[in-house]
Amino acid sequence: MLSLGYRIGRIIDRKVRTQTYNKSSASPVQRETAMWDNELKTAKEAAIRAGIAIMDIYESGSDPEVEYKADESPLTKADKASNAIIVSILRERFPGYAVLSEEEKDNRSRLENDLCFVVDPLDGTKEFLKRNGQFTVNIALSHKHKAVMGVIYVPVSGDLYYASEGDGAYLECKDKSPQRLHVSGNTDHSDLSAVASGSHFAPEMQQLVEKYDIRRILRIGSSLKGCLVAKGEADIYYRHNPTMEWDTAAMQCIVEEAGGIFRQMDDSPMLYNREDSLNSKGFYAINKEENRLTL
Repeated sequence: MLSLGYRIGRIIDRKVRTQTYNKSSASPVQRETAMWDNELKTAKEAAIRAGIAIMDIYESGSDPEVEYKADESPLTKADKASNAIIVSILRERFPGYAVLSEEEKDNRSRLENDLCFVVDPLDGTKEFLKRNGQFTVNIALSHKHKAVMGVIYVPVSGDLYYASEGDGAYLECKDKSPQRLHVSGNTDHSDLSAVASGSHFAPEMQQLVEKYDIRRILRIGSSLKGCLVAKGEADIYYRHNPTMEWDTAAMQCIVEEAGGIFRQMDDSPMLYNREDSLNSKGFYAINKEENRLTL
């Protein structure tokens, strides 16, 4: 059996080596976004390492050691293992950056820092426990409250979604070159494809479904919903239930860089590294402005 270190090295080498830039010949946009290259490369590495640790627990069949937090959401040893790996790597490589993670005690000094990594070490813990594979590792970078870099890694499939400001969004699958992502062009309200949470289906969403007669709805866990919008396999994702910064930061960057629209439900921008990390207004991720649906 191959050692963990060997497996990590092979996967990271395959994933990271594909994204390089010739800065001397880069366009103005590329030169501007090249400043996030190191952060993106590190986030990819951290997400993959964390994903391997998650899969070791997932496939072992061992006790996930479930605890319940104050909000009654589950916490497992996979969440903890993933968090330890990611936070350690980010703090070692970028000691001057703040880190906001779901599984770390919030250090309020982050509010004084323009640069803050926003981390969900295991997005979809309920899906992890259901063993349906619909969970991800999310790492984003907030610069002056805007999500400028995002990585979403799917441990079960090995799919790696990523984006950085001004440089587009990409999907890299096993042994394949990165594929640039684009949202769909569909604005036909009689033929919309929607994604919705597998665990939370708000009454407002049901009202939208009925008002617009939305017949194609895929219920799926974690930030995979936003990824499906980014890759054009779904047109709309409306989320009325509250979420947290770490649930949306990476997804927002990827959706926007794929050409989509991501806003709070009142149409205001979603900002990050805030004093209150609760996304209390809800949000939507859509392919086109024409698909801004209202009740």
